[in-house]
Amino acid sequence: MAKTRILVVDDEEGMLEVCADTLQKLPDTEILLENRSVHAAERIANEGVDLLIADVRMPQLSGVELLRLARQHDPNVAVLMLTAFPTVETAVESMKLGAVDYITKPFLPEDLLALVRRLLEGKRLREENVLLRRQVERAYSFGEFLGKSPVMQRVFESIRRVAEIDVDVLIIGETGTGKELAARAIHQNSRRKSAPFVPVDCGAIPEELMESEFFGHERGAYTGALSRSLGLLEFANQGTFFLDEISQLPLRLQAKLLRVLQERKIRRVGGTKEIDLDLRIVVASSLSLEEEARRQRFRMDLYHRINVARVEIPPLRDRGEDIPLLIDHFLARYAKEMHKGQIKLCPEAVEVLSSYSWPGNVRELQNMLKRTLALVRHEVILLEDLPDEIVVSAGNHSPKEGGGFFDLREQRLAAFEKEYFRNLLSACQGDVSSAAREAQLPRGTLYRLLKKHDLNSADFRPASGNNNVGSGI
Repeated sequence: MAKTRILVVDDEEGMLEVCADTLQKLPDTEILLENRSVHAAERIANEGVDLLIADVRMPQLSGVELLRLARQHDPNVAVLMLTAFPTVETAVESMKLGAVDYITKPFLPEDLLALVRRLLEGKRLREENVLLRRQVERAYSFGEFLGKSPVMQRVFESIRRVAEIDVDVLIIGETGTGKELAARAIHQNSRRKSAPFVPVDCGAIPEELMESEFFGHERGAYTGALSRSLGLLEFANQGTFFLDEISQLPLRLQAKLLRVLQERKIRRVGGTKEIDLDLRIVVASSLSLEEEARRQRFRMDLYHRINVARVEIPPLRDRGEDIPLLIDHFLARYAKEMHKGQIKLCPEAVEVLSSYSWPGNVRELQNMLKRTLALVRHEVILLEDLPDEIVVSAGNHSPKEGGGFFDLREQRLAAFEKEYFRNLLSACQGDVSSAAREAQLPRGTLYRLLKKHDLNSADFRPASGNNNVGSGI
């Protein structure tokens, strides 16, 4: 078992000795001491440490600069700041950069020892959580898909079955559900996985260029065609050709695609030679192609031809139990990209996100988490860090009458909240600032909660004027 490496950096030799004498009581621990911050920076970059203990004020590089360097090298490193001049600004800056805690000089050795033990235990738990999350993701992943819900497990099974047989596939699902991920999973689990996967968004190619893009062209086929060009279908030969949002394909191109599906031959624009193709065609749509065909916006014969094997991706609102899993996955990914430590959501925030309807599905969840993570400077994302529209919308989601534990809990909690805030506003006479202070809540959070429960602060303010005027009393 590798020893825990603790690096102590302070320009005072006496402080280094105190820390060394105190920390040597820890088992399986290697204590590293540096009185020059530039040397400490080299050790951090070249050797790595589990815990950095650094003085805030030092010549050359400050403790805050070392903190920034350590986090860049290892986002999960534990950091403890030492300071003889504690200020709110220093503490805030350190915490924003990822310091776990700070201690004021002079300190009692037992206080330092207790704090270090807590920090190392916290780091160990975070690492275990990361390992556990990876194990969970492996257990509930298929390609780039994640899902432990029964409905997603059925999707995974459908993809496995379809991938094994070399037939064309229709994927149905709302925007943002991951239709391209499903197509890639089919390709990666098929005999064609070593050949190209060529995705095409039918809505992204101008209609006048579609035929040339799909089928290629010969030199001189049209003005500007100075040389032969292979089409996307040829590039996909031996592999998989994926057409996303096929409902946006013009009817003229639909007829040509039907011929490709039937004969597996193409002819370049301006060419006379037919070219044989060996490929699987996978198409996807967020619209009902059967309904589009009835409205004569999609060829019925093409619909029947591509509807050989079908995979339906459920919307995120129908797989709510997958949301915490997806949250952990995306937060870990984006925290790593942004060089941040382990970030998590508070339980209340997870509950709100699990109650939201997600009209944009997984893509909306993904983008929201990325945007939120970019703005927060702390390790736990709180309810007030979430977009207002999501919090309000989730709060207006009505729970089922009766039901199990979670439904009943939600009902009771909502009733408690409404009664609490009604009494609070009454006691504060509708003064939101006073109510926020009394409830120990940020004003923004209180406003959202009042809106959630349809409470108007003005209704609790004393009536203006004198009600007895003109009464003769």
